[in-house]
Amino acid sequence: MMIWEELKATQSIVVKMLTNSIKKNRLSHAYLFEGPRGTGKKEVANALTKSFFCQQKQGFEPCDNCSDCKRIDSGNHPDVHTIKSEGQTIKVDQIRHLKKEFSFRGMESTKKVYLVEDAEKMTIGAANSILKFLEEPDGEALAVLMTTQYQQIIKTIVSRSQVLSFAPLSQQILVEKLIDKGINKPDALAVSQITFDLEEAIQFCHDNWIAQARSKVIQLVDEIHLRPKFVFITLQDQWMSFFKEKEDMLLGLDLLMIWYRDVLRIQVDQKEQIVNIDQENKLEEQALKLSQRKLGSNLQAVMDAKRRLGANAAPQLLMEQMLLRLQEG
Repeated sequence: MMIWEELKATQSIVVKMLTNSIKKNRLSHAYLFEGPRGTGKKEVANALTKSFFCQQKQGFEPCDNCSDCKRIDSGNHPDVHTIKSEGQTIKVDQIRHLKKEFSFRGMESTKKVYLVEDAEKMTIGAANSILKFLEEPDGEALAVLMTTQYQQIIKTIVSRSQVLSFAPLSQQILVEKLIDKGINKPDALAVSQITFDLEEAIQFCHDNWIAQARSKVIQLVDEIHLRPKFVFITLQDQWMSFFKEKEDMLLGLDLLMIWYRDVLRIQVDQKEQIVNIDQENKLEEQALKLSQRKLGSNLQAVMDAKRRLGANAAPQLLMEQMLLRLQEG
């Protein structure tokens, strides 16, 4: 299996820079991987660690079969140390313990690697403690710090590390990864419109939340356009009881915008771009009934509701006012 080749599909620039350095034997002693969650920082750190230790690598590709590679995968390589937050922070004692480990020679070679996850959670003491290693690396040591909040890393750490920025996953790749995890395509497409973060996307699909949310949106749209007398009952019984928190309601409004955009896409002959692919018949019916002017007005009504919700307007009231605008002729 070509580990780096696989990673290249999602993070081509990062992979190119690291594999070039491995080939030329010019790895930096410290890297700072920064970027959104779910973009593969841990997977790239794992591949880098394997390439660093593997005795049988071909160019930059580790063999993925030797004892070094296998123990790195299982998390019990004696010369690879991972630091994670204990509670809300990474404490100075954790770094001191690490430095003590590093003061001993490598158990099996002169090489050592340490990986710091959520590096922004280091206390000032821990960050200052790690600086000494970054300034005076000991032997063949490699440090990889990972963060989703680059702006919170102290400047002295940034200046002593090679910073590699991880790009958000493209919608297409995100959808493919979700489908690989057993999520159906319509739900995967909907989630890809509201986040680029794979972990967050999986969370939205947990317990069928996104499937239920989509069904609430479709039900509300049906009431608006087919059964206007029932729309406020549905709002109360179905919508408000499901989208209870402000963040949930914002997502509900996002899904409503996606719906009206899909209707617009059908009208302008961009059917291949619709998100609600399992609702094509309903979308086509609405595309015949609604003018582009009315669709533009509907999208504006939903955007206004989102803006007002962000400004802490009363959710029930703003939803009722939005529905009245959506029902206007």
